[in-house]
Amino acid sequence: MVENPGNFSQSRILVVEDESIVAMNICERLKELGYEVADVVSTGADAIKRAGELDPDLVLMDIVLKGNMDGVETAEKIRNTYDIPVIFLTAYSDNDTLRRAKITEPYGYILKPFEQRELLIAIEIAVYKHELERRLKASENWLLATLKLMSAAMITTDINGTVTFLNAEAAAITGWTMKEAIGEDIAAIFNVSPEDPVRKVLQEGMVISKNSLLTNKKGLQHNIDFSAISITDESKRNMGVAILIHNASGD
Repeated sequence: MVENPGNFSQSRILVVEDESIVAMNICERLKELGYEVADVVSTGADAIKRAGELDPDLVLMDIVLKGNMDGVETAEKIRNTYDIPVIFLTAYSDNDTLRRAKITEPYGYILKPFEQRELLIAIEIAVYKHELERRLKASENWLLATLKLMSAAMITTDINGTVTFLNAEAAAITGWTMKEAIGEDIAAIFNVSPEDPVRKVLQEGMVISKNSLLTNKKGLQHNIDFSAISITDESKRNMGVAILIHNASGD
């Protein structure tokens, strides 16, 4: 018997398999590995229903299921509705099946018959990957909320000068909403004279400017002070630019 050395041995797993003998074998293997079987269902409709009721850590999904929905369609609905990772279990490996399965962004794909160690590795990787993604999303949401709550006007761009964020204060000054600004070139949104801050920051690392003239979306002009700094990753590579606008006053 393969032992589970990971930190996710208490993970709760929903098994979706329409062959009762195969389902029983899968459940036995999961229990031997230290996992909890949340439930076993045989149709896509039941899988979606139980996923919502049980909130399992993972779904093991056979691609070929009884009923109107196959495993691929079921996995897509579970991912979109509940954000639960899915691993496909199947005896089919034809190109069309693989193509359809890939579109649903599964966390793993195991061909039957499989070894217990294959099952263990696939589950541990899937649960760990999903946990990392969840933490990253929470961190991104926290950062976005923080930026939105800042009293100072802020705009961020990528290294190409494409706007990636604009808070309410910056929207009020520039005349552009965040929805309108995202994806636009910074020169159109932050139309200042006499300099292009993004290109200068990427060269020098920081720009502090006083008495600049900003022309907003409606053509109105503001005298502003602003500072701009480069955004870098852990390797000190430039990822973009953050612009902070101070002391804006309309003319």
